[in-house]
Amino acid sequence: MSDPIRRLVAEFVGTALLVAVVVGSGIAAQQLSPGDVGVQLLENSTATVFGLAVLILVFGPVSGAHFNPVVSVADWVAGRRHGTGLPGAVLGGYIAAQTLGAITGAILANAMFDRPAVEISTHHRVTGGHLLGEVVATAGLILVIFALARTGRAALSAVAVAAWIGAAYWFTSSTSFANPAVTVGRVFSDTFAGIAPASAPGFVAAQILGAGIGLGLVALLYPATAAAVADDIVIPHPTTTDSNSTRSHR
Repeated sequence: MSDPIRRLVAEFVGTALLVAVVVGSGIAAQQLSPGDVGVQLLENSTATVFGLAVLILVFGPVSGAHFNPVVSVADWVAGRRHGTGLPGAVLGGYIAAQTLGAITGAILANAMFDRPAVEISTHHRVTGGHLLGEVVATAGLILVIFALARTGRAALSAVAVAAWIGAAYWFTSSTSFANPAVTVGRVFSDTFAGIAPASAPGFVAAQILGAGIGLGLVALLYPATAAAVADDIVIPHPTTTDSNSTRSHR
């Protein structure tokens, strides 16, 4: 299997498993703790933190473990001046793989709990506070990822990214989706973890805005280290450039 295909498979499977963790733990939380939303959120967030960290470690060396279109776009943008980062020819494939993977993960979670495989959420979430929460959560996520890469600490991403998402579950009103693909996937779960289709576009727009703010903060805070680290997003991994050279991030 060629390296580009391997990377797309890793992004598809990794994102599918991430959404399966998020949605599946949400369904389990609803069943285990009916009527106690606080405990449901604790159960959901704990599973997500551990699951995300493990998935980054497993798939990171193959594709970088983006699992998130705004991370992939930020990687592409950050590498344009220096010829590093995700190639434009691969970017569309990453976004498609992540989005299809997220939908697949929601369907898988539904099936595991004997729910209809495909269902549409009726959980409306859009308020000004929710959208602001998504801006903050996504900006923080991008800042964490790129700050680690630009200071030579990308190996800590599994712990740091999972910790940020876990914290943002609790301190943001939106419970930190921070990911357009995951947002789309969660439309297909009419559970505690779902989001209604009418709410999804607002969340995605807020995530895009947050990613732009996060990338701007990275450029402001780390201007001298922007040269050649985009290939280390989220985890150091081989790139198209690497396959034609002796360069390696591992």
